[in-house]
Amino acid sequence: MRLKFPKAPLAAAAGLAALAAAMPAAAQYRDEARNDMSQCRAGGGPAIMVTVDGIKASEGRMRVQSYRATSAEWLAKGKWLKRIEAPAKAGTMTFCVPVPASGTYGIAVRHDVNGNGKTDLGSDGGAMSNNPSINIFNLGKPSYTKVGVPVGSKEVKSIRIQMRYM
Repeated sequence: MRLKFPKAPLAAAAGLAALAAAMPAAAQYRDEARNDMSQCRAGGGPAIMVTVDGIKASEGRMRVQSYRATSAEWLAKGKWLKRIEAPAKAGTMTFCVPVPASGTYGIAVRHDVNGNGKTDLGSDGGAMSNNPSINIFNLGKPSYTKVGVPVGSKEVKSIRIQMRYM
């Protein structure tokens, strides 16, 4: 006995399967996570342990975001990989930022001092991996080559970032 199946449901199933196969690529961006330091244990990588120095006040929120250090993705809208937000604490804070695989990544840090979700140039602070100089010519967006941090497949790379305020 030969079974016949309607073509429309099969086409729909094939379309859903194709969509599911494409989702992991899109799902890799915009992942909001909590600051889970256990993910930065030795050999537990790939991850970047980010120590942020020079936080001026225990007010507002700190935001740490990772990006691939490529010309197409570094600081591109919607291309951040992980975002960790936490209440600001004056002085030094440490964040564990998991990355999807070995590669080169950039980290951007922002201190939203009044917690309004907007960038207030007169009070908010910012910084990036490798502490590149920021000036009027690069408008706060140094090249991906200056911020790139190489991370191995099981490595937890430790970096220090110095906050800057106007």
